[in-house]
Amino acid sequence: MSRQFVSIVGARPQFVKVAPLCRAFAAPAYRDSVEHLIVHTGQHYDAAMSQVFFDELEIPRPAVDLGIGSGSHGAQTGRMLERIEQLLLERRPDLVVVYGDTNSTLAGALAAAKLQIPVTHVEAGLRSFNRVMPEEINRIVADHTADQLLAPTHTAVRNLEAENLAAKSLFSGDIMRDAVLFNVELSRQKSKILDRLSLAERSYGVVTLHRAENTDGPGLLALLETLNLIATDRLPLIFPVHPRTARRLQDEHGEWQANPRLRLIEPLSYLDMMQLLANARIALTDSGGLQKEAFFLDCPCVTLRNETEWLETVQGGGNIVAGVKADDILAAVSHSFDKFGDEVPDFSAAANQEFGAGDAADITAQAICQFVRGNQ
Repeated sequence: MSRQFVSIVGARPQFVKVAPLCRAFAAPAYRDSVEHLIVHTGQHYDAAMSQVFFDELEIPRPAVDLGIGSGSHGAQTGRMLERIEQLLLERRPDLVVVYGDTNSTLAGALAAAKLQIPVTHVEAGLRSFNRVMPEEINRIVADHTADQLLAPTHTAVRNLEAENLAAKSLFSGDIMRDAVLFNVELSRQKSKILDRLSLAERSYGVVTLHRAENTDGPGLLALLETLNLIATDRLPLIFPVHPRTARRLQDEHGEWQANPRLRLIEPLSYLDMMQLLANARIALTDSGGLQKEAFFLDCPCVTLRNETEWLETVQGGGNIVAGVKADDILAAVSHSFDKFGDEVPDFSAAANQEFGAGDAADITAQAICQFVRGNQ
């Protein structure tokens, strides 16, 4: 008897996470018994932010693109709820899979739960303990709504236990580790980004900024000036500018000038970004996903936030949570340079211990099938 599973995705990191599960369900063990459909909410609707992933990462095209687009949290989530509910009523899948902590995650979990359709939350149990972050609210609600919680780390398992969710939790390892190990090899074959930007290995750093708390307000200008200082005194920085950040620069900080060694470029495809990160000397970011990717690729990271969901990257020696004050960021960069010098660090042992050995997609596929069999 064939089972139908629907994966709800809508943002860049979720496209990356769904790819290993697609490959797992395409294996002979599941090929004839599982129908796995991808539903794209359209939360990231720019081709540079979404379509290219399906091309590059060999992910099956979404069965449905809801085309929701941007908007306030309430408006966007409301439109998603309406459209996902309609879709689920038409399809009646055996289970819905949601990923991470976006509005697509929240809407998918709520819509399915209200229709009594089982929900699996991949990347469950993450906590920053900062409820100012919209992502924190999404994580908590998704975890308490879902029927099966697949935790990527042992810390996430403990967080779920503390919230009395142990009975429906399982340590799966991190599906992003599967993705990075697979995609870095793909990027070496396909990406020419170093040649295009005339970069030598480990001669530059990578910057990303996109979170509202960093881009929406006066703090953005202070961060940009700090990046100018690092580019001037330490090493050139490559800064693929997120659309949110680009809008703020244009609308509110048009007078600001980047140092010539701080290179602002258009958003990159995933494989180009993977190759850029794999060969960087340091990453400075407010992205949760990029913190992990840097760790998995042996690139030291400085996190431009006051907290992280990925304490394992800090404990493993690959990440410094610097906050957003200039002195703290500069000190973190100096510490990283002093610690690693010209050597390429190796975080692989800590990554394997804390995030799994790259078999999370297989564990996830098995867990989902066993859960459905046990509940029907």
